[in-house]
Order: sequence, then structure tokens, then C-alpha cells
Amino acid sequence: MLTFWEHGYDATSIADLTGAMGIRAPSMYAAFGDKMRLFAEVVDVYQRTHGVFAKGALDEEPTVRAGVARMLAEAAVAYTERGHPRGCLVISAGINCTEASADVETMLRDIRNANVTAIRKRIQSDIRRGALPPETDAKALARYTGAVLQGMSQQARDGASKSELLAVAEMAMHCWPSA
Repeated sequence: MLTFWEHGYDATSIADLTGAMGIRAPSMYAAFGDKMRLFAEVVDVYQRTHGVFAKGALDEEPTVRAGVARMLAEAAVAYTERGHPRGCLVISAGINCTEASADVETMLRDIRNANVTAIRKRIQSDIRRGALPPETDAKALARYTGAVLQGMSQQARDGASKSELLAVAEMAMHCWPSA
């Protein structure tokens, strides 16, 4: 996971992967079939570990506004914590993929778009409940939130600190309407 996260899908070679896992190529192919299947497993594990904060925040908070505020604050922490590459694997691993890796780009884009859709659905639910004003543009607000989250990932990779990203998260919430 760390190798794909640090270097991205295309820049990570089979030799890099087998070296990181301490196995030989035939064992990797026997266990995973190919690099793409290994990557799909890595993304699944990432979403259940390092990336789980986003779903948890949206599911556990009483309003989408509170969920997004928590998600962005937790992203600032997760994207900058020590012990793993900075930023988000789902956001950064597909950058600079070649045409041969279009399936990787598609898989990661689908995950990111599903996250934006989940935010949009929570916004729409809160509009119906009266927790957000009826004129709220759910689609635009969800897309904006996704852009902030993705931007925070890249800023972390570029060296932004946790406190700088927490300030971005706080600033982003000024664009969110209140009930």
C-alpha cells in the first residue's frame, strides 16, 4: 500500500512491489494475479483503514454540515500524519497514469465520484429535513466539498502542515449554508 501511495500506480514497478512485500514475482502473481488486482486490494484496504474517516464522519454526524466539517478536519490530520505518505492514496495514485492504466484511473475516479454522490445525497436529505435552506445547490456544494478534500490531499503532498490544512477546512465551512 505504501509503495503505491508514495509513487502512484504507474510509477510503481513489480520489482518495487515484490521488494516491499519481501517476496518474488511468481509469489505475487500467484497471490494476486496481476498488478491491477493487487492495486484493487490495496485500495480496498486503504478505504477500510486510512480512508475510513470520511464515511464515518458523514454517517455518524447528525447533519451533513457537521459531517463535512468533521471529515475535512479529520482529513487534515490523516493527510499529514507520520508513518505513511502524505495525502490520500485514492486521490494521488492515479495521477499521471498512461493509457495502459485507464482502468486504474476509472476505478479511482469512480470512488471519488461515489464519495461526492454520497455527500450530495446527505445534502439533499438535509434540505428535505429543513437542516439546510431549500435553495441550497446540493450538486454544486457536494462538488465543492470534493474539490476541497482533493485539494487538501495535494496540499499535504506539497508540504502543508496539519494546522494549515485545518485552517483550509475551517475556511471551507464558511461557504456552507446554515439552516
